[in-house]
Amino acid sequence: MLHIPRSKIDLPPGLNPINLEIIRHGLQAIPDEIETDITRTAYSPLIYEYKDYAVGLVDVEGQLIAHSRGGIPIFMANVLGLAVLDGLECYDRDEIRPGDVFMSNWSGTFGQHLNNVTMYTPVFADRDGKNLVAFMAVLTHWMDVGGRYVGSSASNDTTDIWQEGIQFRSVKIRSQGKPVPEIYRIVEVNTRFPEMVLGDLAAQLAACIKGKALYEELLVRHGLDLVTKATHTIWKQSAEAARAAVQSIPDGRYSATSFLDDDGVDKKPVHFDISVEIQGERFIVDYTEINDQVRGPFNSGRFGGGISAARLAFKYLTTPNEMTNQGSFEPLEVILPDGKILSARPGAPLARYSSPMPTVIDTIIKALAPAVPARVAAAHHGQAGSHRFHGFIENGRRFSNLDTAHGGWGASHDMDGPGPFKTLAHGDTHDVPVEMQEALYPIRIDHVGFITDSGGAGQYRGGPGVEKRYTILHPCWLTVTFVRHDCPAWGLLGGKNGAPASVELDRDGKLSGRLLKVNEVSLAAGDLVTLYTGGGGGYGSPLERDPEAVAADIKAGLVSVKAAASIYGVILDEEKRINENKTLKTRRALTEGGSAA
Repeated sequence: MLHIPRSKIDLPPGLNPINLEIIRHGLQAIPDEIETDITRTAYSPLIYEYKDYAVGLVDVEGQLIAHSRGGIPIFMANVLGLAVLDGLECYDRDEIRPGDVFMSNWSGTFGQHLNNVTMYTPVFADRDGKNLVAFMAVLTHWMDVGGRYVGSSASNDTTDIWQEGIQFRSVKIRSQGKPVPEIYRIVEVNTRFPEMVLGDLAAQLAACIKGKALYEELLVRHGLDLVTKATHTIWKQSAEAARAAVQSIPDGRYSATSFLDDDGVDKKPVHFDISVEIQGERFIVDYTEINDQVRGPFNSGRFGGGISAARLAFKYLTTPNEMTNQGSFEPLEVILPDGKILSARPGAPLARYSSPMPTVIDTIIKALAPAVPARVAAAHHGQAGSHRFHGFIENGRRFSNLDTAHGGWGASHDMDGPGPFKTLAHGDTHDVPVEMQEALYPIRIDHVGFITDSGGAGQYRGGPGVEKRYTILHPCWLTVTFVRHDCPAWGLLGGKNGAPASVELDRDGKLSGRLLKVNEVSLAAGDLVTLYTGGGGGYGSPLERDPEAVAADIKAGLVSVKAAASIYGVILDEEKRINENKTLKTRRALTEGGSAA
């Protein structure tokens, strides 16, 4: 891991290293505490288990003061700040009063699916509400906001944004502390799960109000002037750390390519040809050659798409252990023409905006492999896509179980790929536990385990994929979205690709074949659905892998005896011990272009 020391920036008058650190950690503690509260009060497993949210403090210029360390990293593109800026465009400052709370999911701001709803409330530095200084903002994924399909974002074939649900553009849900009942009624009748959504709304609202109060306490304790000085100093330090990391990358222009299988509507590959240019302390991501926007719902807007992915890759490569704030991305520049799949024009369908994100991030990272091989991992499984079971159970009660893919991550120059995890876009987010899914929904999960030979072979092996088998206990429907079967997780420097993902349906012993993108397949009680997630790419030649590591992988069920011989050149005897002579001969033969004996 690259170590970036804390830069020594001259401190403004009144600010010293001690109170700077106190304020730094005080600012970070606010979103961290709020996200803990959200997980304790939300109704939906998507929030309290999956952690599909973002929490932050934003100044009146839309600049990010502090961002939560949990939740989903793809929101680092400052969707919180974008919501605030849109609100300031919709309302004059004197229309924003203490106790107001705003809500927005407008596609024109975020460029993400409509389930991502941001709520924000103003912070004033005085009692009369004249000195507006910041906003507390919380984004959560609402379970359903209407539209053509259950779950709203569960679409593979919508062709415009209006098929995907209701939009709110910076509407007041509270006005000077009083609820706006009309908005609550609109929400209630525009979701298939009103109790769940209104419960999550209440948790989100409480989080906003508490976060605002905590920031106000910080301002009272230290004073607005000192907190402002500390905030700007923290931004400068973050920017200096990022610049130092960029300067450690050799100058040059680097490129990489990848693709999605299709966009769900037109059955042709969706390409990502991406260049990264390093110019001293400038890190330039050039999307000029990527695919134009598509007819299907895999588009995203500029900020929620291209800029978000670029920021996440940039953070990965520069200062992954630093707090996220406005200064974190100061050296980053993004070239992104309008009308691309990551900068789609207004009205484009966005339901599956997140599905391309892991691939785009992987591709940016891949581009820099020749420049900084020790800081770059092979590709991960890259499936932000999901599978959803939904239907009706007793008394006509509707249910929807969104389950997502855990797969292998790529190996690096000195370690095997970790996993199974979600994607780089999701970060350290959790799966909904098996026991909880079985308690809430009419399914039984019979098996969860690693898939043998799914991790890409290499001197360091890619992380394994996962097999997950469901028995359906009550008639329902299944939606599946997988995007990279034909472009699996690539290896680096001689490492092999990981296995791709797919879903298989078994009805009375008759297999459906591979399912990648399907909408609302009808399921009967007793049907079996098996999920196969992808493995990560390997790093370096498999013939350089320590034979003892291969033997350990065989014992763990991660590598088969056949693959050990044919790919790694490692031969075991009948007692499953390494036959050193046969291994040496086999590796020599494979190196010379022959085959394993």
